[in-house]
Amino acid sequence: MKKNDFEREYPMQRQILRRRILKRRFKTKKSNKLFAKAQAIIPGGVNSPVRAFKSVGRSPIFIKRASAAYIWDEDRNKYIDYVGSWGPMLLGHANPAILRAIREAVKRGTSFGAPTSLEVKMAELITKIVPSIEMVRMVNSGTEATMSVIRLARAFTDKDKIIKFEGCYHGHSDSFLIKAGSGAMTLGVPDSPGIPSTIAMNTLTARYNDLTSVRKVFEENKDQIAAIIVEPVAGNMGCVPPIEGFLQGLRSLCNEFNALLIFDEVMTGFRVAIGGAQALYGVQPDLTTLGKIIGGGLPVGAYGGKKEIMQMVAPAGSMYQAGTLSGNPLAMAAGFTMLRILHANKMIYKQLEQRSAQLEEGLRENLQKLGLGYTFNRIGSMFTLFFTSRSVIDYESAKTSDTAKFSTFFNAMLEQGIYLPPSQFETAFISTAHRERIIEKTIKASYKALQKI
Repeated sequence: MKKNDFEREYPMQRQILRRRILKRRFKTKKSNKLFAKAQAIIPGGVNSPVRAFKSVGRSPIFIKRASAAYIWDEDRNKYIDYVGSWGPMLLGHANPAILRAIREAVKRGTSFGAPTSLEVKMAELITKIVPSIEMVRMVNSGTEATMSVIRLARAFTDKDKIIKFEGCYHGHSDSFLIKAGSGAMTLGVPDSPGIPSTIAMNTLTARYNDLTSVRKVFEENKDQIAAIIVEPVAGNMGCVPPIEGFLQGLRSLCNEFNALLIFDEVMTGFRVAIGGAQALYGVQPDLTTLGKIIGGGLPVGAYGGKKEIMQMVAPAGSMYQAGTLSGNPLAMAAGFTMLRILHANKMIYKQLEQRSAQLEEGLRENLQKLGLGYTFNRIGSMFTLFFTSRSVIDYESAKTSDTAKFSTFFNAMLEQGIYLPPSQFETAFISTAHRERIIEKTIKASYKALQKI
């Protein structure tokens, strides 16, 4: 008997079967068991803090596989994924072209610790796409990139102090865990033990989107500031775009006070536009850090900028930085394939904008119908729904969000098969694999989830 014949012949059995499928849909037994085991041998049971799901009041789910816009956990629950490995999966999970590139690279070996032609091709493509980058050095992570670029800025300017912004996250090196965003903000630990006071003294903080606060820091530390480092679109206190004139103002202040401007585009690079946020907003930094998308899903990072600055990096110059696995052939193969696809097809960003706008419109309609106070911030395929009626433009306004409401929303969405970042203060991402019907399904699920708040 065919499925349709069965449903017509036995309507009651059909309803029972549907109920069983729904009951079976969201189970966490295997994930819970894995988490209990992990906590005995891994600090907190995870290898990066936000993954622990502490801020949303539940144990984490353990992912088994992924494809296109979907992920599956160890309990066989299927989710529409809006995390995308925290940004790299712009083309969706397990993109066929990227997988082919990795398979071909694996056949030749996994690591050489020596130069390869693919590193040169990767550098050529990055410098072609991002005008401010004349030379680039590959590293293994975003943290390694930002750590290295700060050392370079200090070496080039012969100054020690840097300015960062409250709520902006630039990795976990000592210089940056001062009023940091991301997991530090999520877990309520804005400053980390283990950072020497001498290092902390050289990290000055200003308010994001507030040029007056930046000028004040410069004037109070004349001739001591090597650089400003900023996420041109903040993504680690949630998605917080720059207000009009902010990035241009930073460029002017750096020129005035003889400091370098560093854009941390680990998240925004090739995400918000083909040339990153600097192309989108028309502001050219002196140095740029990259990561995530340029690895095609594999671990990678990079920093680059003006030739006169980059030539200080060893062995060309005296600023030392090295890495055994830098330029890893698998990461280069995946990243080069990713960038080549993006560079060849500019329509990708138009498609991402259409899908993202569709989701934003649907979520706003649902929130307005239910009379819930909210702020929805979005730039391209990056977005955050904040549970606050206040406009979110900086660290302080982001903290006005009702994290309890977010937790309720997150859990309700998860149980309906929608996987969002497990923190109010993280950015969600859309990929080209999020088709129209997937977005519509998400919008419908969000209405049900918002009703529980």
